[in-house]
Amino acid sequence: MPARTPNLLQRIGYICGRTLPTEYSDWVLNDLTGPGATRRYLVRMLVPIVLVLLLFLLVPGPLWMGASMMALLLLPLIYFTVALTYVFRRNRLVGHGLDPALADADVRRRAAIERAAYEKRHGRA
Repeated sequence: MPARTPNLLQRIGYICGRTLPTEYSDWVLNDLTGPGATRRYLVRMLVPIVLVLLLFLLVPGPLWMGASMMALLLLPLIYFTVALTYVFRRNRLVGHGLDPALADADVRRRAAIERAAYEKRHGRA
């Protein structure tokens, strides 16, 4: 049976931080840890803020002034959004009743492959 996907209203609620019912656990797991999860997270966090920050371009004066005011807010926002990706994923997994260790399962899998290759290269396998 394929994983159920939430409808439009449920997705909007999910993006805004609501918890989905347990029948969507597979979809949530794929959304938070599957391919493209980091890209989806960054788009969901940054696009709405950038749309609001574009209002700075309406400030009277030279264009560079509005753009620099945007940059003063946007650059730290991007930095902290990227830095807190892992924390956000773990929090969302816990909120949906899933194991928070799944947030870095891909990293651990790649580390195990790299470790096995290292041991094979150096005659420890």
